[in-house]
Amino acid sequence: MKYHIETKGKDKAYMILYRRVREDIVSGVYAYGTRIPSKRQMAERTGVSVITVEHAYDLLMEEGYLEARERSGYFVSYKEEVSFSTGVKGERPVPTLLKRTRGKEIFPFSVYARAVRTVLSRWGDTLWESSPHEGMKELRDALSHYLARSRGMMVPPDRIWIGAGAEYVYHLIIQGIVEGESVAIESPGYPKAREIYEAHHIKTEALAMGKEGIVSEALRTSKAKILHVTPFHSYPTGITATASKRQEYIRWAEDRDGLIIEDDFDSEFTLLTKAEDTLFALASEGRVVYMNTFSQTIAPSVRIGYVVIPRGLEKKFKNRIGFYSCTVPVLEQLVLAELLDNGDFERHINRVRRQRRRSIKKEMPGKSISI
Repeated sequence: MKYHIETKGKDKAYMILYRRVREDIVSGVYAYGTRIPSKRQMAERTGVSVITVEHAYDLLMEEGYLEARERSGYFVSYKEEVSFSTGVKGERPVPTLLKRTRGKEIFPFSVYARAVRTVLSRWGDTLWESSPHEGMKELRDALSHYLARSRGMMVPPDRIWIGAGAEYVYHLIIQGIVEGESVAIESPGYPKAREIYEAHHIKTEALAMGKEGIVSEALRTSKAKILHVTPFHSYPTGITATASKRQEYIRWAEDRDGLIIEDDFDSEFTLLTKAEDTLFALASEGRVVYMNTFSQTIAPSVRIGYVVIPRGLEKKFKNRIGFYSCTVPVLEQLVLAELLDNGDFERHINRVRRQRRRSIKKEMPGKSISI
């Protein structure tokens, strides 16, 4: 396979190669178990350095698309269909790092205070004005740019709505999109999500979790058309869906003309050297409702969440819930926009990810994690 690596834009060569190889693996050009070109062969075919190819292959291995076999090369580990006969039995222990206090991972107060002072000085008494229903344009613009550069999600600001934390965002999604449909959820899963659905008289269908995500048989036999999942660190199991499983979720939605609600809670703190692929970025337009919050990435007291509405559903969403006032104060919205725009938020994310990888290396010296 010949790849043309064009590096005139902002993307690094290894990221371009990573995406091209990943696309060929998912589409079946490289089938499960087949050997792909060596680093040197790929470098010769693409005209990039061996180091560039190594970076791309490392990312593909981290995400479960490839595996390296000693003295044999690189082989495709991504499967089109993943089946598990049973779910997780008994309690799965929470990883050691997640049980510790997150004191060192809380956003630096001094940096947050500096952003508050900047916003107060810049905006003055205009901060007393009310927020638009969907949230301040400045924050929605900042989120649009952040999602594009960090998660590969190209979303216009008018499809982003702001709300006071995950629970409120659940309410917006239920009233704006779900309506009377039944929803399939992870089991075990985040109990509050189920409680909120049932409080709105939405029927939930519990799907058993396997070691790589929801058990395939449970997905196939589900009667629901909406799937609520947490692909990264599902609570309470700590399971992160593999690349194969994420594609399976997407096929599930496509096959039954359904919809996925992706709760991307805590995903920025992945141990990988790049952010996890979101279902929203992997799926075709209109299949995934994406939501996230800042209670983990900044601090629990920062009650700011947001939802990204799929193309084609924005009018329906606005007609149903557009009368609600935004529940996040203007000052807090503009402070978050400042942190996203000036790079402080991403510097914090990268710092925490480096800390977590160092801690894992100390606890598990033999574990291979790129830093």
